[in-house]
Amino acid sequence: MDGVRFRRMTRDEVEIAISFAAAEGWNPGRSDAECFYHTDPDGFFCAESGGKVIGTISVVNYSPDFAFAGLFVVDPAFRAHGIGMQLYRFALRHAGARVVGGDGVIAMVEKYRKDGGLFFHHNNARYAGTGGGPMPPDLEPAEETGFSDLAAFDAEHFPARRETFLRNWIGRPGHFGLVKRDGGGAICGFGVRRVCRTGYKIGPLFARDRTAAEQVLDGLVAGIPGETFFLDIPCTNAGATSLVAGRHLQPVFSTARLYSKENPALPPIDEIYGITTFELG
Repeated sequence: MDGVRFRRMTRDEVEIAISFAAAEGWNPGRSDAECFYHTDPDGFFCAESGGKVIGTISVVNYSPDFAFAGLFVVDPAFRAHGIGMQLYRFALRHAGARVVGGDGVIAMVEKYRKDGGLFFHHNNARYAGTGGGPMPPDLEPAEETGFSDLAAFDAEHFPARRETFLRNWIGRPGHFGLVKRDGGGAICGFGVRRVCRTGYKIGPLFARDRTAAEQVLDGLVAGIPGETFFLDIPCTNAGATSLVAGRHLQPVFSTARLYSKENPALPPIDEIYGITTFELG
């Protein structure tokens, strides 16, 4: 398609990417643009035509070895012209030789492999529930937890250390994090609740076992009685699928988790009870 150029987005233009995501029904958080942008200010790209942003994508570099792609949307009026794939290839140069992860539409897995060089790893699923219930004892606010300990626990459950993201994520207005410790004082559970366009999302929800995951989740939803919350789980974690079934949470939609290598080095999935975001991993 003539007259289309590809470039980095400004901070203000990231809000356009968030609005595109909202129009797709992805229900972004109200502070997502700020949290996402500061993780890697050079990692947000757009397609532009006639001075208008018509497509967006993020490729956020977390470390020399790992990046995550998200916010990949083309304005419906400009689809079926190859703009999306051109934008994807333009943005992917930012990742260099890093392993790149992303969440995509399940029906397009073969296209992602063939045209984008991304390999299917597992399915994720979003579930919805209603908040409320008592606050469990022995939980502490994430902002009061020693940050080095929290960052180390988070890094056990994510393919890279992400201190910049984590500081923004737990400290942003509208976000509320909780930590659970075991009998020896070590962190055994961590979760964050954030306000979204509709209701709240829980993510991450990392825990050594289902009991710790349940306690942290109970604490996060206790403060939002009657409100809708969403939890995104990796479907290959039997503990997570059992948790959502036991609570009668309702399925919303599913995604395919993809990586640019067939067998990347990843943290154990059985301690991931809630994915942080589909946009940044």
